[in-house]
Amino acid sequence: MRILLIALMTVISLNISPVLAQEVAPSTPTQSVKPGINKKFLDPNLDVDEWIKRFEVESREVFRGRHQVVKQLKLSPGDRIADVGAGTGLFLEPFSMAVGKKGWVYSLDIVPKFVERYEKMADILNLDNVTPVLCGQNDIRLPAGSIDAAFICDVYHHFEYPADSLASIHKAMVLGGQLILIDFERIPGKSREWTLGHVRAGKEVFRKEVEDAGFEFVEEVKIPAFQENYFLRFKRK
Repeated sequence: MRILLIALMTVISLNISPVLAQEVAPSTPTQSVKPGINKKFLDPNLDVDEWIKRFEVESREVFRGRHQVVKQLKLSPGDRIADVGAGTGLFLEPFSMAVGKKGWVYSLDIVPKFVERYEKMADILNLDNVTPVLCGQNDIRLPAGSIDAAFICDVYHHFEYPADSLASIHKAMVLGGQLILIDFERIPGKSREWTLGHVRAGKEVFRKEVEDAGFEFVEEVKIPAFQENYFLRFKRK
């Protein structure tokens, strides 16, 4: 297992085997939509265990509804999925099982310690179809046409450069591939103060940004465990 750092990425051959690619120059980002949103995650002293305690608890809707979420992705054996902003790796194993030996999972994050965790998890669980990727804040750093699906769960509001990041996802995805966006409902007068202060925009704004990036809205899926979150499905045009 190799962690893909800034100048390295994976290309996919016809049999889904990863091989080392050439060095790629980082792109120049546009203006940040929320400067500093990721400051705490970029702290070199980040405590992974602290975030596991925050993210992997029943009080978190995404954790409580994780099996429902995986089911609604409708992944098939052989699919290649990018978990964009995979956090503590909550979906690493279920995605690996869903796509099977002929599929592939790219677990992406901007946090080096999270990416190191994915490598350890894959080794411990004997998952041979997982590649950890240290992505950029404006580029997921995957090759063109290398994924069939992109999963963005409780992470899109952390995109500092959403247009750039979405463009890189669009490039990496095959025609007709699916993008899943899960984020927090932000409704003034209804949502929690934390949500109103932390999440920069509501569902309709985020949906339009994804559509403007070349994705077609397909449906909103109701997840029984969700009260504050929503699940939107798009496909690449």
